[in-house]
Amino acid sequence: MEVLSSRVLLRPRDLDRSLSFYRETLGLPVYREFGEGAHRGVVFFLGGGFLEVSGRSDEPAGANIELWWQVRDLAATHAALADAGVTVLRPPRREPWGLDEMWIADPDGVHIAVIEVPPEHPLRRR
Repeated sequence: MEVLSSRVLLRPRDLDRSLSFYRETLGLPVYREFGEGAHRGVVFFLGGGFLEVSGRSDEPAGANIELWWQVRDLAATHAALADAGVTVLRPPRREPWGLDEMWIADPDGVHIAVIEVPPEHPLRRR
């Protein structure tokens, strides 16, 4: 099997609130927008992948999904997100496996790990 592209699909409780969070609060760049009304959605760039926020769910998405995002500067990202009022579940710290991590939540409670890979970590050499 050859996978040419991939994305995570997120069905929020409140589409407008979640689109605002990912577009304005987090500032994710838009790959494409589609549809109208309740049948609309936005696909955001996530580095080498995509996040599609579309549709609607009566159940909180946060119970079944977590996202993992790598950034260049975790301290600066933490400061910017805290200033923007993003819910920081856990501030940055070095984990026993050598990654610098913090955890945030989107409006539906989806947990997002925000990671910086230190220069000496093996992920930098693979």
